[in-house]
Amino acid sequence: MARPHSSPTFDELLGRARALVRDDRRAVLGIAGSPGAGKTTLAERLVRALNGDGTPWVAHVPMDGFHLADIELDRLGLRDRKGAPDTFDSAGYAALLQRLRTGGEDGIVYAPGFERGLEQPIAGAIPVFPSARLVVTEGNYLLLWPRVRSQLDEVWFCELDEQERLHRLIARHEEFGKTHEEAVAWVLRSDQPNAELVTATLARADLVVQTDGAAPT
Repeated sequence: MARPHSSPTFDELLGRARALVRDDRRAVLGIAGSPGAGKTTLAERLVRALNGDGTPWVAHVPMDGFHLADIELDRLGLRDRKGAPDTFDSAGYAALLQRLRTGGEDGIVYAPGFERGLEQPIAGAIPVFPSARLVVTEGNYLLLWPRVRSQLDEVWFCELDEQERLHRLIARHEEFGKTHEEAVAWVLRSDQPNAELVTATLARADLVVQTDGAAPT
């Protein structure tokens, strides 16, 4: 499969996102990429800019709310693999995306969030109001899980220089309590194998966005 077109400007991304909403149907945009590639920052900037047009009409629902809780990871013996595909409730995530696509008239739809300080999912933390015509969701495995991909109108893939991505990822782990040595060990043991899985899905994306970890200019 050919590599998707890359390097759009931020204004071009805004126009592409707006164009996803047609015939008053709610659309869902996915932003994928390896850990530390800038997915969340790009999603937040998009949502902020699009909602700056007036009445908020774009919602942000990250995949991270579907992390399994540590108590369940302990039961499954997966605590040391936290962040791998099988440590998420991918079926629940797909079901929520389907509800978001079709449930715009059902009132508020609540999505789970993820508390970085606790490293735990938080149920019912994100309200998606009926006025939301576009939902932006982001996470590592949007292109890996077919039933998730089928609920997304488009998926953009964030790509970042590998050394810079690793530097930022280690710094993020340190920010949330790991020592430098612990952060490096976790990245090499857990994050990097996950990143390899994610990178292998790049050709399935509709668009590749080169990012400096924030968003394209």
